[in-house]
Amino acid sequence: MAHHAGGRWRASRPGPESPEVQAYLDDYAALLEAVHFPSVVFDHRWDVVLSNSAFETLFRGLSPHPTAMPWDNFLRFVLFHPDAGTVLGDHESRWFLPMLAHFAAAVERHGQDRGLQGILRDIAQDPIMHAAYRHGLPHWIRSVGEAAVEHDGSVRPLVHPDPKWGRTDCRIVGETPKTLQDMGYTRMTLVLREPRRRTRDRRTASHLRIV
Repeated sequence: MAHHAGGRWRASRPGPESPEVQAYLDDYAALLEAVHFPSVVFDHRWDVVLSNSAFETLFRGLSPHPTAMPWDNFLRFVLFHPDAGTVLGDHESRWFLPMLAHFAAAVERHGQDRGLQGILRDIAQDPIMHAAYRHGLPHWIRSVGEAAVEHDGSVRPLVHPDPKWGRTDCRIVGETPKTLQDMGYTRMTLVLREPRRRTRDRRTASHLRIV
């Protein structure tokens, strides 16, 4: 973890990068920190490489989890953290199932990846999640269409810990420059919207109800 301009940014996956690549990532982290909205860079496993202070603020009230904190692996957070639905509104249909669909596509592309295989094993240990992955997911995609699976451009509900935002929506914007693409990384920004005024959804956050 490093500190920048009074905030903090994350370069949590250091590897055998060349000095030029590391310098680019350092500068990109500074750029990320200047963004007011939650923004994160992750690899094909959704391991987080960089995240800005706004991203960490969004998830600051979460209880600890050994493998599913959002600033470690965003996919694991969406799938496995019991508090995910307290931040990600309409968790099952708007976040969980689209992310599960992206995970299925990643397994097709990188089937032998040890990190993805580990997530697959964890899914298999939960009978409801395993059924959703193996059987419910194809049916859901046919029902809602491919557009509902795509992250970029989607508007999805959030519950922000800052009362200024509260229960609101965000538009997911994918904005990955070529240099990051060449490194195998993806950037995602959650552009917050003006808060919605409606009765709080009292349904439990993490229980799977439909697939």
